[in-house]
Amino acid sequence: MTVDGPTRDADRNRNLVDRADPATDGMLFPRLSNGITLLDVAGGRGVQILQSFVLDHLLLNEGPAFWIDGDGHATTTSLARIAPSGRLLDRIHVARGFTAYQHYGAIRDLPTAVNRSIQRSTTDAEPRDRSPSNRCETSSPHTPSLVVVPAVDVQYRASDSLTGEGAETLQARTLARLGSYADGYDVPVLVTRSKRDEFSRPIETAADRRIECERTKLGPRFVGEDFETVVYPVDDGAYYQTTFAYWRRVLELRARQVGLEPTTEPSTGGPDAVEVGSGTGMDSTADSATPLLEAWTAADTGGR
Repeated sequence: MTVDGPTRDADRNRNLVDRADPATDGMLFPRLSNGITLLDVAGGRGVQILQSFVLDHLLLNEGPAFWIDGDGHATTTSLARIAPSGRLLDRIHVARGFTAYQHYGAIRDLPTAVNRSIQRSTTDAEPRDRSPSNRCETSSPHTPSLVVVPAVDVQYRASDSLTGEGAETLQARTLARLGSYADGYDVPVLVTRSKRDEFSRPIETAADRRIECERTKLGPRFVGEDFETVVYPVDDGAYYQTTFAYWRRVLELRARQVGLEPTTEPSTGGPDAVEVGSGTGMDSTADSATPLLEAWTAADTGGR
């Protein structure tokens, strides 16, 4: 499929089956852009989901990630299990804050850590292999490519030495510094929060964008301003399309079959076809077929 203009990830995701190599085009996993991104994972801390974001970003960009940990998210065991290459782990620099003041101190001292990293990498630089063609052309192997601060609120909640107002003030200073790092280094800053409540509301306010993650039987479903998980990968390069957008298309086709013209057009495909089932290409079903029955009972769709 030829696209003449810029296309959002959500739109490209819906046209996944028309692409020759969808796995490399960011269709199934949101890409991080510069600024503060708040990742909200429903039903848990989402440690492996956060780690997957970090590793995915490092695969596509050169430069190290600086991780300020406050709640045990930087577990090396799961990072090593998820990472496709141990060399990725060498590019993650971790600082841990076990109290509110330690956490804020690590945030405050981040520029010092970055400068030291740049000095070491430029002094001890060895000949590097040619970067993969899908990496960002503007990324550098020496300057930061990502700042990660999971559970950014947790230490300020737990501190016995801070009053309610003091905890809010220190958290606000942390968020202000993270915003300045996002602008100064021109990189994504990925944060999470331990709870969704009034105390963590400033985190949502400070974020430039928010990605919500919901756990499903087929895998995590991401929803953001410019991304929505519509399909899930399965074995042999096939894909299940099981989210709301799929059922909306099925019902739009059903409405035409009974003579009720939908008020909106399907997201993809023409008015006489609907994408059902799985595979590297979706099957186009004519109006005379029974898409609900086929999508529900087909042996290779996982619809039962």
